[in-house]
Amino acid sequence: MRFYRQTDRLRQFRAFTLAEVLAALALMAIVIPVAIGGMSAIARTAELGQRKTAAMRVAERVMNEQLYLVTQGQAVPNAGSGVEADGNMSYPWTLTSEPWPQDNMTELTLRVTFVLRGLTYEMSTSTLYDPNSDIPGTLTTTPGVTGINQ
Repeated sequence: MRFYRQTDRLRQFRAFTLAEVLAALALMAIVIPVAIGGMSAIARTAELGQRKTAAMRVAERVMNEQLYLVTQGQAVPNAGSGVEADGNMSYPWTLTSEPWPQDNMTELTLRVTFVLRGLTYEMSTSTLYDPNSDIPGTLTTTPGVTGINQ
C-alpha cells in the first residue's frame, strides 16, 4: 500500500491561482478599452474619407457643368453657388472666378463644404480657362483640402 503526501494530491489538481486570474482581468480591463477606442477612431477616419471623396465628386461634377456652359458660349461666371446631392447627403458649393496674374486666363475655383460631427470641412478644386480661346484647351486642375474649425 502506498501513501500519498498531501502535496502530491494537490499537484493532481492544476488550476489558476487567484492572483493569476486577477492579473488577467486587470490586463483585459486595460487592453479592451484601448482597442475599442482605436476601432472608433478608425471608423471616424473612414467616414471622413468617404465624405471628402463625395465632396470632391460633387466639385468635379459642378466644375464640369460650369465649364460645359462656358464652352457653349455663356460668359465665365464671376460667382455662383448652389447645393448638390450625392447619395443621401447634400453639399453646398460656391464658385468664384478671378483673372490669372499670368497670361490672359481666368481661374475658376469651386469650394464644397460639409459638416461632420460638428466640424465644417471644405474641399476645393481650381482650374484655368482661357475665355478668348476658340478651341477649348487642356484644363489644369489642382485639388485642395482645407479643414475649418479643426
